[in-house]
Amino acid sequence: MNALECNRRSAAEPDWIQAHSALTRLARERAAADAEEGRCLLRALGASVHVHLGYGSFAEYVERALGYKPRTTQEKLRVAEALEGLPELARALDKGELGWCAVRELTRVAVSDTEGAWLAAAQGKTIRQLEELVATKSLGDAPEAPVTPPARSRVLRFEVAPETYALFRDAMREMRRSAGSRLDDDAVLLVMARHLLAGPGDEGRAPYQVSLTVCAGCGRGEQLGGGESVPIGAEVVAMADCDGQHISQLSNRAANENGAPDVPSVAPANDAHVGAPDPRDDSPGAAAAEAAPAPACVPVRAAPNPRAKQTIPPAVRRAVLARDRRRCRVPGCTHGAFLDIHHIRARSEGGRHDPENLATLCSAHHRAMHRGELVLSSNHDGSLTFRHADGTAYGHATAPQVVDAQAKVFAALRNLGFREREVRAVLAELLADGELRDATAERLLREALCRIRPNR
Repeated sequence: MNALECNRRSAAEPDWIQAHSALTRLARERAAADAEEGRCLLRALGASVHVHLGYGSFAEYVERALGYKPRTTQEKLRVAEALEGLPELARALDKGELGWCAVRELTRVAVSDTEGAWLAAAQGKTIRQLEELVATKSLGDAPEAPVTPPARSRVLRFEVAPETYALFRDAMREMRRSAGSRLDDDAVLLVMARHLLAGPGDEGRAPYQVSLTVCAGCGRGEQLGGGESVPIGAEVVAMADCDGQHISQLSNRAANENGAPDVPSVAPANDAHVGAPDPRDDSPGAAAAEAAPAPACVPVRAAPNPRAKQTIPPAVRRAVLARDRRRCRVPGCTHGAFLDIHHIRARSEGGRHDPENLATLCSAHHRAMHRGELVLSSNHDGSLTFRHADGTAYGHATAPQVVDAQAKVFAALRNLGFREREVRAVLAELLADGELRDATAERLLREALCRIRPNR
């Protein structure tokens, strides 16, 4: 068909058909442009374009050159890097079969073995539907994998008066000053919430109050927030297991009224937490729970007048805080507010409440510890050694890709039910293997699953 015939056909077509054709064409062209832009961004980052042009950072260079905010730049780089190992998705974006937003979501979960299935699953779905599907999956999951409640980042938006905005900025500055180190937005809001939910002020108990419910069957946790149960990460459950209060078992009567078997429940307490029975607890309730089969996730309510039992004896907690001078033990950390007590050897693996097995950590470093981003070991002289996930001493230059891959594999194995000690042992073995030094998280996870030795 020549140009004249095309013009005649276009003139004969209704306006809506012409408009639709133009938009479809633009969508394909934009998708191809997004694919090319991602590759160019990766090339520019690798070539340190911002250094040659005198900019302070790559994010600043992109903001001035392309008008993207730093978060947008980070996301585009993430997608572009992921597409290098996902040729089918990259081809679909190049051809305009999928838009960049759809590909962005798919790169959160797809790996080389599953990208074909995810491409098929994305057909005919809106972005919102795709987001909802991806939100319930983890990296490497297939589209038909069982749905798990997502512990994902949330967005808070406020529209406030100018004077409120000014006071809020002053409050953030004061919190960062009192902390003695830089706090990101997440950490600042966390500190503000803990100030408001502050506990009784007794050093023998955790200094803030939250309410967690943990299923004894699967170990997943939820936190009650404003009447809504919000799924939380495994690292938060582990943090609470280190330093919190446990609520007694449901009574048979309360459980039967719910139509559910006896399972632990939780009520508001200082960093309250409940999970599988403590193997060191010789109470009748714990013995009965240990003998009973692990229940499925079921909605429960607390027994009347539940009794909370402090995880760490208050006297021991006060002694550890005094020994550590009420400061986080991580070298260089000056945080002295909202301190947690961490079990060097996890309680679930036989770790006791002995002071030698306890260390004071700020909540940020405590969370990093249970995310697998930091590794802590105790020396014979009582000193502690902190290392990054890539094996380097804390504060020294790290290999970010290795840290990220190790942390991802740590989280994946913990979510699969492996114990923390087992996971750390296999990750140390992989780290010592020179051939796997720069391996991707996907390859490390495969190797870990082949080598891990569960100690049941």
